[in-house]
Amino acid sequence: MAIGAGLAVGMAGIGTALAQYSIGAAAVGATAEDEKNFGKGLVLTVIPETIVIFGLVMAILIWLRI
Repeated sequence: MAIGAGLAVGMAGIGTALAQYSIGAAAVGATAEDEKNFGKGLVLTVIPETIVIFGLVMAILIWLRI
């Protein structure tokens, strides 16, 4: 049970890190060209964080055996 909960959070974290790496690099480049792109880049960088939240919810559900 603990291994499953750990994998749920760990794998979600790794997936989010890979997504934010690419999105963050592109957002910095777009912001360097035009400062108006900062808000769009920030929003697109935050969106993958929901994947980690879903992983955490799944870990809690696994831990509580629901």
